[in-house]
Amino acid sequence: MRRTTPPRPLDVASLFPELAAHRGTTTRLHPRPGEPDVTASSVGGPMLWPADEPWPVCTEAHGRGRGRRPADIRRKREVQAAAWTREPYEGMAAEELRLVEDLDREHRVPEASDTDPLPLLALAQLYARDVPDLPPGPEGADLLQVFWCPFDAHRPTGYSMFLHVRWRRSAEVDVENILTSPPQPQVVGYEGYVPEPCELHPEQVETYPFAGLLPEELRERIDAWEEELEEEAEDDEDDPVSYQFDLSIPPGWQAGGYASWHVTDPYAMDCAACATPMRLLLTVGTSEWGGGYESWTPIEDRGLRPYPHAVPTGVVVGNHGRLNVFGCPSDPAHPPRWSVQ
Repeated sequence: MRRTTPPRPLDVASLFPELAAHRGTTTRLHPRPGEPDVTASSVGGPMLWPADEPWPVCTEAHGRGRGRRPADIRRKREVQAAAWTREPYEGMAAEELRLVEDLDREHRVPEASDTDPLPLLALAQLYARDVPDLPPGPEGADLLQVFWCPFDAHRPTGYSMFLHVRWRRSAEVDVENILTSPPQPQVVGYEGYVPEPCELHPEQVETYPFAGLLPEELRERIDAWEEELEEEAEDDEDDPVSYQFDLSIPPGWQAGGYASWHVTDPYAMDCAACATPMRLLLTVGTSEWGGGYESWTPIEDRGLRPYPHAVPTGVVVGNHGRLNVFGCPSDPAHPPRWSVQ
């Protein structure tokens, strides 16, 4: 089903004409539960992966023998979602609470060592034909595939995530000889790393840079305008329009466009291999609306509860934030970088 972003509450470029020079586009991916196949762009769906090609693994030394089973995590989500469909919502029944408590138990894998190759989880695959703002891949590659390790245990902090990005030319993959049962980790360290299979409903929308990256004089004028709106709305129940929340970068999953830096403030994201400034490939957003971003709620989803409808993938980034994945425009084959916001 198509998803449509409502018009912005106002035309910010008419208020600040200098913004027109910074206007760009991003593709909101609008993942929704479904049964994608290997030929489709998806989140958490099956990858177009040759049967004779090794599946990506994490080899960094860290604990991987204690955690929750992916099947238990998905079953818990089913139970919670079923409870939310009941009207009026009165929470889970006693038997459901007992089941969820059991599904939340951690399990041990005694034979697992800290250096065993750990299969990565398939996060997303994007075909260029579906996603107009997906940056081009190397040497004609038209398919971006993203994986991650299901444990927060990596360098440089010892609590960082680990991603793997693979570009490929989809026409070169024999769909009759693909990996149908990829290896899976027995347990994961964090349930937010386990995505639900989702089909995508890409939509290209306008976007503007994070305020901290705008020219200083323009940024100061926008700040002053927002302060004036806040003063005028002091007695109103509704929050005033905000550049960050309503007019610049949409929430949720998206490809291309501008990254938000609302947690760390902007910092240089240059390629580690060639020092070229990198560009945004993919944003993984915990929620598609809510938390101040209600104006971005797709028209088709108005009136729906944020949970579970605004969080269809089950993916949770950091403190319910977003993950920005960057690639090198000089050589897309160079290793990616990422930031959590």
